[in-house]
Amino acid sequence: MIRKLWSDEAGFVVSSELVLIATVLVIGLLAGLATLRDQVVQELGDVAAAISDVNQSYSFSAITAHTSSTAGTVFDDTTDLCDANGEPTDAEPNCIDVVEPATAGE
Repeated sequence: MIRKLWSDEAGFVVSSELVLIATVLVIGLLAGLATLRDQVVQELGDVAAAISDVNQSYSFSAITAHTSSTAGTVFDDTTDLCDANGEPTDAEPNCIDVVEPATAGE
């Protein structure tokens, strides 16, 4: 009876194949999700950089008519901490690090 159980392989191949396929799928899924996360962060950073690069400065001088007048106004958009002009299109956005280096002890 022990020899019969030892040599019985019914269902063994199917379960081992399923474990192997599931392992490969999970590893591929994890790599794909990490890449997707990095690309979403990259795109959101690009959108933020595009909005930041919009020139928001405007001005108009005073207007005086027959019975009324308005004062002029000026707004100047100064550069922010992470603003940079001439950034290449394929570079990571400023101040966004997709991958952080590991610190000692991790």
